[in-house]
Amino acid sequence: MVLCGTGAVVVNNQTHGVVSHVGISAVFGLIVTAMIYTFGDSSGAHINPAVTLAFTVEGTFDKKLVPGYLLSQTAGALVASYLLRMLFPADATLGATLPTGSGQQSFILEILLAFMLMLVILRTAKGAKETGVPAGLTIGGVVMLEALFAGPISGASMNPARSLAPALVSGHLEHLWIYVTAPFIGCLVAVYFNKLL
Repeated sequence: MVLCGTGAVVVNNQTHGVVSHVGISAVFGLIVTAMIYTFGDSSGAHINPAVTLAFTVEGTFDKKLVPGYLLSQTAGALVASYLLRMLFPADATLGATLPTGSGQQSFILEILLAFMLMLVILRTAKGAKETGVPAGLTIGGVVMLEALFAGPISGASMNPARSLAPALVSGHLEHLWIYVTAPFIGCLVAVYFNKLL
């Protein structure tokens, strides 16, 4: 996901906007959809640490598996960012998530985005596995939707691993706190809200 999604950001920068904001949003949504259809049956297509933790708190994901999942998600994101650094050494940010407004604005927006994403996942996934036609299309569609409307403000990360890796590799750590905390908060609130529903 990080290779394709942040790669689209990098290629857009390199080509002076050929991919476009809409294109970047579509790439993120499509790669999430593809990962759900490819790995949903085997791993649950957990490509987001905040989602993994939320499923664990909900009680549908084995907490003994959490360390391995978090390590895999982070390692995969780092490998992708290092590959992008190798392919595009002149790119300054490597698709790092950076707010265009205030940090507080992006923090609140990222909480809301993660909340909406997790609520959709909980309502369409089968337990802790994101499988089936409805899950792939719906979850990927929500990622694209949220990237379309919120991307220009907060970057629409919704995923700590997606933001952590390019920030570490590019050295843009100034706003990282937003993107490694807000998604966890939003996803956990969604778990409790879903229980109320």
